[in-house]
Amino acid sequence: MNEIITFFERIDPVWGALLATTFTWLVTAAGASVVFFFKHLSRKWLDGMLGFTGGVMIAASYWSLLAPSIEMSERMGLLPWLPPAVGFALGALFLFVLDKFVPHLHINFDPANSEGPRVEWRRSTLLILAITLHNIPEGLAVGVLFGGVAAGIPEATIGGAVALAIGIGLQNFPEGIAVSMPLRRHGVSRFRSFMYGQLSAIVEPVAGVVGALAVLYMQPILPYALAFAAGAMIYVVIEEVVPETQQDAHTDIATLGFIGGFIIMMILDVALG
Repeated sequence: MNEIITFFERIDPVWGALLATTFTWLVTAAGASVVFFFKHLSRKWLDGMLGFTGGVMIAASYWSLLAPSIEMSERMGLLPWLPPAVGFALGALFLFVLDKFVPHLHINFDPANSEGPRVEWRRSTLLILAITLHNIPEGLAVGVLFGGVAAGIPEATIGGAVALAIGIGLQNFPEGIAVSMPLRRHGVSRFRSFMYGQLSAIVEPVAGVVGALAVLYMQPILPYALAFAAGAMIYVVIEEVVPETQQDAHTDIATLGFIGGFIIMMILDVALG
């Protein structure tokens, strides 16, 4: 692990953001590739993995994003709660608006329950758009931390950025499975199911570089940007990930998965950040 951190310390942080978010995208692709080996996945396992995803995102939202935002605001002489509160609200509002205007379908829901504008799009397209909405704040979060490192902000560390990228990557693996498996189950070919699954995370490298560059050239927005990413991720967990795990009889498995994901992300961030 020290070798990984040393590697990222030696390269430009914007390139670091691109590499880190490319890693998270590739992990999504690895998850989607499971469809080549299995056609069905137990709903119990799917709910547990989705719960794990939610736990990672909640833990990352605090330790990787909100806590540094609070510390940074205080060091900058601002009210320590103001930038985090404003950024958090704007992040949630951003996802709220996307949720209303982008047609999408949650993973475990019937096509009749798709959200956003009513369109006659295929189930696969709606599923991809749903996971893509998940991945925008994840890519931004990683990019914003790397941008803070580039800007020389003490609260933003390479270790913390790497820990966040690893955590996001871990929870992207089940997300890749969660997209590709339902598609395969509904008759889509293995290759197309894989392509759709990995395609859902291709937005992460783009969002990561945008987040890093935005912070690098507008340093005062960093505490707001960190909280923005946190608000967007919390919105995704509460509005989409949690409901997706509550559609069957395995809510206890999903809850245990959530706890496991939270603990792992907390350990990563405290140990490396």
